[in-house]
Amino acid sequence: MSHIEIAPMGFAAGAEVTGLDLRKPLDPADRTMINEAWLKHLVLVFPDQDLSPVEQIAFSRNFGLLDPQTSQAPTTLHPDHREILILSNKMVNGKKSGTHNSGRNWHTDLTYTPRIAKGAILHCKEKPLVGGDTMWANLYLAYETLSPRIQQLLEGLEAIHDVTLIRGLEQRSPDVIAEMKRRNPPMIHPVIRIHPETKRKSYLVGQRVRGFVGMGDDESQHLLDMLNEHATSPEFVFRHRW
Repeated sequence: MSHIEIAPMGFAAGAEVTGLDLRKPLDPADRTMINEAWLKHLVLVFPDQDLSPVEQIAFSRNFGLLDPQTSQAPTTLHPDHREILILSNKMVNGKKSGTHNSGRNWHTDLTYTPRIAKGAILHCKEKPLVGGDTMWANLYLAYETLSPRIQQLLEGLEAIHDVTLIRGLEQRSPDVIAEMKRRNPPMIHPVIRIHPETKRKSYLVGQRVRGFVGMGDDESQHLLDMLNEHATSPEFVFRHRW
């Protein structure tokens, strides 16, 4: 019998999951329970877990195929487990390690690739004394609270996603920047998305969008600013302190 407990953490998103050791294989019932909680709460927090890279990969595979990380420069990946992207501001042998200054703007993972990420599993191994919080925006609520006129405007609209807009990219080494650009030309995706399981609509923008197909730069920027500001309103955001 499962002892899993799921406790909501906020209005917009977030739930804490306890009673589970992620180092052990999941049985089908537990996998289903976690997936249903993920669909409902959007962000799940598993406290007091200490996973090896192999264990993190094994747990991740319960919920889909893992990204082969072909969009990333090899120097940003775990040296022995290429499925894992390293987020770090530490210097190793005088060189920056991992994706230095990564994730400092609002984004959905891998929108600059043909297949957008279903999700991500983050495992904090070391945190700074100050800062380092991670925030998520509930894009279901963001879409559902737009006016019908704006919702209609977004139907059929496509956005241009650009890897060069990753904040902090310019601080990486020139060879890493060149490799990221080579691997990731600008990518076009529909703005409106319908989740395959929940069937709810959301909109996909963020601060890695260059503009909208068929719109001029100024027009695109005004619409993008409005959508991003709306999506990241405090009432739609869940903030996690590691």
